[in-house]
Amino acid sequence: MHGDRLTPDHHLRRRKARSAFTRTTSRLALTAALLSGGSALGQTNAASDNSAVGQLEDILVIARKRAEKLTDVPAAVTAFTEAQIEAAGITAPRDFIAMTPNVTLVETQNVGTAFVVVRGIGQARNSEPSTAVVVDGVQQVNPSQFNQDLFDISGIEVLKGPQGGLYGRNAIGGAILITTKEPTDTYEFKVKAGVENGPGYTEQATASGAIVPGKLKFIGSISHTSNDGTIKNTYLDTEANPVKQTSGRLKLLFTPTEDLTVDTRFSMSELDTRGFYYNIVSDVNDTSLPVRVNNAGIDNRRLLDASVKVDWNLGFATATSVTAYDVVREIVTGDAFDFLPINESFFKGLLGFDMNQSQFLDVKAVSEDFRLTSPNEGFLRWIVGGYLIHTDRYISTGNMVDTGNGVFPVYRSPSTNPLNPQATFLADSQDNMAWALYGDLTAELTDQLELALSLRYDSDNRRNTTLTPTAFLPNIPGFPQGVSGEVRERTFDRAQPKIVLRYKPDTTTILYADWGRGFRSGGFNQTGVGAVAAANGILGVSDLFQAEWADTYELGFKKTLFDHRLEVEGAGFYTRSHNPYFFVFLAANSTQNLGNLGLVEYKGADAGLTAHLTDSLQASIGAGYTDSNITEATDRTVIGNQAPGVSKYTINAALQHTWDFGKSSSLVSRLEYQRIGDTYWDPQNSTVRDPVDLVDVRTTYTRDDWSVALWAKNVFDKRYNAEYSPGGFVFKALPRRFGAEATFWF
Repeated sequence: MHGDRLTPDHHLRRRKARSAFTRTTSRLALTAALLSGGSALGQTNAASDNSAVGQLEDILVIARKRAEKLTDVPAAVTAFTEAQIEAAGITAPRDFIAMTPNVTLVETQNVGTAFVVVRGIGQARNSEPSTAVVVDGVQQVNPSQFNQDLFDISGIEVLKGPQGGLYGRNAIGGAILITTKEPTDTYEFKVKAGVENGPGYTEQATASGAIVPGKLKFIGSISHTSNDGTIKNTYLDTEANPVKQTSGRLKLLFTPTEDLTVDTRFSMSELDTRGFYYNIVSDVNDTSLPVRVNNAGIDNRRLLDASVKVDWNLGFATATSVTAYDVVREIVTGDAFDFLPINESFFKGLLGFDMNQSQFLDVKAVSEDFRLTSPNEGFLRWIVGGYLIHTDRYISTGNMVDTGNGVFPVYRSPSTNPLNPQATFLADSQDNMAWALYGDLTAELTDQLELALSLRYDSDNRRNTTLTPTAFLPNIPGFPQGVSGEVRERTFDRAQPKIVLRYKPDTTTILYADWGRGFRSGGFNQTGVGAVAAANGILGVSDLFQAEWADTYELGFKKTLFDHRLEVEGAGFYTRSHNPYFFVFLAANSTQNLGNLGLVEYKGADAGLTAHLTDSLQASIGAGYTDSNITEATDRTVIGNQAPGVSKYTINAALQHTWDFGKSSSLVSRLEYQRIGDTYWDPQNSTVRDPVDLVDVRTTYTRDDWSVALWAKNVFDKRYNAEYSPGGFVFKALPRRFGAEATFWF
């Protein structure tokens, strides 16, 4: 390992290794990211320096919580180095997910609602995540944290398949590891400015250096992005999706001795945008309707994260303690069903008045992860640890009478504002305590055969208190009415074992087989929604939703050919998921609810290759296929259907050319293509989105200590709906975006 530079090393370092194409493929599922070589900086995704010109370089990853070559890891891991992140212009989760086969991202409703789907395993509103997201060793506590600006990132890893053995509950589909840049030993600075259509603007600045040489160093970053919006609200004659986001990050790395390091990190993010600008259609492919909500509303999200990581080398092992505190707060207001002006709305015709809505989320969590990790050398390598997290979560949702005077946010009590009187209101608080014990043992049985065993036991106690005032509790004839102050409590627990066998017949080939179990905790819908769902004939939805657990079997291989100029890989998988979630929106009280299917089977494959075509031209192509089948459900009519949220297949491809103009300048041109296959949205398969084709381009010129870039995303301005929700709710995807940026290092 070596100190980080703020300059992208693929431009300013190791010019002799410049044309070496750093591999960006997931070792089982080829990725479409391809970049020129050079080593990535920081702990994760560091590339080796010993590649010859024209060869793909080795990348180090920490997928198994220790540094290993990506080609040696018996798992599906898509890794992005710092150089690759810079060259591809990755600034948000959607950017790296678009380059990861068999993984999709659904961005809808509000900034905190973004669903990652890995090999068919996805999530829904207000659910636990299906994919664990770990930033600098700290696991995010709520899905609303995921969708935010990415800046000063040194590495990203996307792991497919259950990762519960090491990453615990909510890693049932996989895990995403994000590592930010480390402090430098000397003072260095970076500034970046950009402009895009909307119009939109980006300003970023980073400073790093030593406070006490050899003992204490820091890195601090701040980022501000804004855009007036790109989706028109024709009724209000304004943009539906303006956004402003300000984020900051500070790291302090204290090394009092050679054996002890203390890594303290703080980050914050404030984002203001809008949400709830839906259309109602019967066909998800219908994009003809403009946004016509009469309430622009607000979507304000505040994030705060603080953590302290201590590493102490004990000789026989390294003791690691990670203590974290997280705050998530989001208020969203806007139009309610059917998202039309008052005089045209459904409820105006039915009830004589229209409605708008407000939703408030407040989450606070404290967590501790302690583990012992053996040295990398030796016949046996092991990890043992424990995890503890306490989470307080409050959520309120409600409809208000739309009098034409706007929509006012509602937090913890029903509105008494005569301009926007409360019609429905539900509120719940949740006090959750979860703990886990875990261990991992890897044994080199022979020079060619390795066996890895991991086991984690998670216990998640959930205590839900109904805070809805009695006057607002649903009262459905034939169903018991809830009680204000009622406490419901349930503990969800499960062991998550995993077995991996790796065979390495030669230095360029690995074969592997694994079986693993993933677990996602259950929880509580808001009190009374089960009765409302039953009254509307919706099966499988109650006030409680069950925990989900899944078994996955996988066979895979990785192969390097032609003196490390070509890499091929492939894997097949089969998953049986018990009690998977599905989403239901109840317009009667504007609640977002989870139900359970009985059993869903997923089977499919990932395959791909990455090639160094010439010393300056690199290419990669990857594909993923997932077939899902609902085999058990309360609603017998959905048996045999595809599971909701699943895209039948994905294709990712990229082509990149590098021109070197001497030792101090270069021009990198990059073309990316993504195809998302047929996508299903509800258990009834009531509508299927046709395949979506997207093209991105980027050109970057770098000279000495500055660079300029031109870029465009969704070049051909493909118009499609990002999501379809039961009831016909569709949310528009982002149209074409384009811009320019300049970066300076000093």
